[in-house]
Amino acid sequence: MNAVNLSKQHPTVYQALLALSTQADAAVTEAGLDPLLAELVKIRVSQINGCAFCLRMHTRDAVQKGETTDRLAVVAAWWESQYFSPQERAALALAEEVTDLPVPAGHDWDDGSLTDAQVSAISWLAVAMNAWNRVAITSHYPVGP
Repeated sequence: MNAVNLSKQHPTVYQALLALSTQADAAVTEAGLDPLLAELVKIRVSQINGCAFCLRMHTRDAVQKGETTDRLAVVAAWWESQYFSPQERAALALAEEVTDLPVPAGHDWDDGSLTDAQVSAISWLAVAMNAWNRVAITSHYPVGP
């Protein structure tokens, strides 16, 4: 089967996903989470899913928002570094749990660093990012220099 650009084949479905993503971003803001944390979650989800298109996009977005290259370099192994706050660590672990279903026993991320609203916001952000990764990978979006 040839690669099909999902966004061009069914633009109304693409627009619905865009609306979901916009609402997930708004939930992050409403929950009082840092925009850089949202980018880290998007990057980590995209790393897990192997989505080069989204990795490039959200790494660039993170840099524009002031993220450091040191933190970006170690986000794939965040649990081994001392670069991330307890809230960031909890959010990254939660995003991994949402992405890597089936859910492992226990909630390693649930250390009280996130409020219920923040847990919901990060979960929706990860759900939306997983959807975007699947659109980009399935559509074979080009990623070149």
